[in-house]
Amino acid sequence: MPDDAPAPEPAPAPESAPESGRARLLAALRRPSRGQVVVGVLLALLGFAAVTQVQANGRDDNYVGARQSDLIALINTLSLATDRAESEIKDLQQTRDSLRDDADASRTALSVARQRVETLGILAGTVPATGPGIRVTVEAPSGTIGTDQLLNGLEEMRNAGAEAIEINDSVRVVAQTGLVDSQGGALSVGGTPVQPPYVIEAIGDPDTLATAMNFDGGFADEVQNVGGTVKVQQVDDLEIATVVKPSEPTFAKPVGQE
Repeated sequence: MPDDAPAPEPAPAPESAPESGRARLLAALRRPSRGQVVVGVLLALLGFAAVTQVQANGRDDNYVGARQSDLIALINTLSLATDRAESEIKDLQQTRDSLRDDADASRTALSVARQRVETLGILAGTVPATGPGIRVTVEAPSGTIGTDQLLNGLEEMRNAGAEAIEINDSVRVVAQTGLVDSQGGALSVGGTPVQPPYVIEAIGDPDTLATAMNFDGGFADEVQNVGGTVKVQQVDDLEIATVVKPSEPTFAKPVGQE
């Protein structure tokens, strides 16, 4: 006989699964809110600041651990170099203004030429020189001070602005001066033998030159490391009388001559 039980009702359709996390992330990236934009900008600024700080720390590593006296000496040297550069700029500007005036042009040009000749003569060592500077007395056992130490000391003087240098009142030191270790502990400077104690006179800014000699790890320390001593005296008026005879060029000639 037929089954009188009612037919079962169809099961309801399942609700859609909740939106996945990946879909929500993509939706947020496509339509960022104002808060997300602000957070992104702040993170970018933070990254930029971190990179800048790392670079700044890298640049300052050269002076980490330096003594306060060395830093002060370095600052003083840079300040004096800046003052010299500003003074030279001022002199050049005055010369330029004088040359613009036709009435003074010839007289100014002649004066500048004479000053240039005198300056080149001092730097080349062909004329005597006088002015403020330092007198460095180096005492050491014979044979301990060699060309390495002396050359480093002369280079430090040059770098500090020395314009004329003389050793033991007998040798004018110029760019072409050679230093050779000789027998018996002596040194040959420009072909002239010199014996300790070495007295080096240099014309230039006394403070700058004295600082260059006493800088940590510089000439004074090198001499002390081999058992010697260095005495630096600032002098208001030095006189360097020795000169060198310029040599005639063999191959070089001025441009324009055959």
